Amino acid sequence: MRALIRTGDKSPETLTLDPNHPEPTPNDHPECYIIRTKACALTREELTWAEPKGPDAPVPGLDLAGEIISAPQSQGEHKFKPGDEVYALTTFTWKGNARDITVAHETELALKPEGLGWEETASVPLSALSAYQGLFVHGALKPPKEGKNTGKRVLITAASGGVGLWGVQLAHQAGADVVGTCGTSNVDFVKSLGVDTVLDYRKVDLLEWVSVDRAARGFDVVLDCIGGVTLTDAWKCAREGAKVVSVAEPPNPKRPEDGVAEGVLGVWFIVEPNGAQLAEVTDLLEQKKCQAVVDSVYELAQFEEAFKKLEEGHAKGKIILKVGA
Repeated sequence: MRALIRTGDKSPETLTLDPNHPEPTPNDHPECYIIRTKACALTREELTWAEPKGPDAPVPGLDLAGEIISAPQSQGEHKFKPGDEVYALTTFTWKGNARDITVAHETELALKPEGLGWEETASVPLSALSAYQGLFVHGALKPPKEGKNTGKRVLITAASGGVGLWGVQLAHQAGADVVGTCGTSNVDFVKSLGVDTVLDYRKVDLLEWVSVDRAARGFDVVLDCIGGVTLTDAWKCAREGAKVVSVAEPPNPKRPEDGVAEGVLGVWFIVEPNGAQLAEVTDLLEQKKCQAVVDSVYELAQFEEAFKKLEEGHAKGKIILKVGA
């Protein structure tokens, strides 16, 4: 089978398309589903992530959309069956999904949303789960199915990016008052996602904007998707007892020495595969309360172009590798 593998250091230049890569089999992975990959999504800088238990020939693309070939060999009932169309964020410690045949655990999988194409489906898992866990697990907001977050204010930085656009949509569906930051060219796009207030960072200084009326404009939860100076400023925009949650870098080293409200906590986390949470996202997609956003699609053989686009930054949505027909 074909597989995109990394043969050297952690850079796109060491990627190669292996036409004869070993195919995963039920005997090799008795606890896993064997899946025919239809599409996978790429994540910026994923090639640089630590791999404490990684394979010898890493495969990128942790977002998966595909069709089940076989169920696990273990006895008992299985949630999915051959022929089911599924999607998932798969484990970070095994090979990714830029390959014709891949594997996934049952707890990682959810049924593919009806009405979504393979490429749109592959754009969802990592970004949506990062936003979901950032807001509802670590940020302590109530998820959409559990009630509204009346009076809660949420800041999403880099709101037009892969995680940010899901942060806006999920916080909006959860009933929070949502503020998002983005560049000039993406203002209308972020508005379309359901944001209550959009701040063009090229024209508006976030800290100054909040300082006009901190009591009214401050935030109960910050979901930071960019890090750096923006993360430092976010601490001063948080209300008493707020959570500053970052997927970009650990927030505590960015905490200013003064100007931070009492009881504000910083949280940094690594997203975890979770099929049950992904199923909640599926419901929102099927009800058209949320949308999947694809920046661009490349054939697997066009991986060099795809990674070039990825590393340039400023993609609106996800960059997808089309693997199967």
